Amino acid sequence: MKNKSEADHELSPAEVKLIKQLREHPEMLERLRSILDLTCHAEGPLKTADEVEELLIQELRQLGHTSMGQWAKQAEARVSDELTRQDPTLRSRKKKCLSGRVSLGRWRCATGSGAA
Repeated sequence: MKNKSEADHELSPAEVKLIKQLREHPEMLERLRSILDLTCHAEGPLKTADEVEELLIQELRQLGHTSMGQWAKQAEARVSDELTRQDPTLRSRKKKCLSGRVSLGRWRCATGSGAA
């Protein structure tokens, strides 16, 4: 039988799932690590509450940006798979703008807004 300290260190199923998900998305893991570093470590020069708040806001914005990027990649793959299932003869084509960026459907290359 395990003693109490060993049992306290076992991961719950939710913790195991979270670790697996973070391993699949290392960019998000890095963002969360940065947030935890700001809140858990008192190393380096002493910061005011306002300074820490500003750093946390920046990290949360970066986490949101990273999360949306991951979501967009997955959504694009799902849409592509669904369209391919509906019509296997379809081929993926992406237009390149003069800037080298990919144009998706109605969005303009230069401004990034409005219908083309």
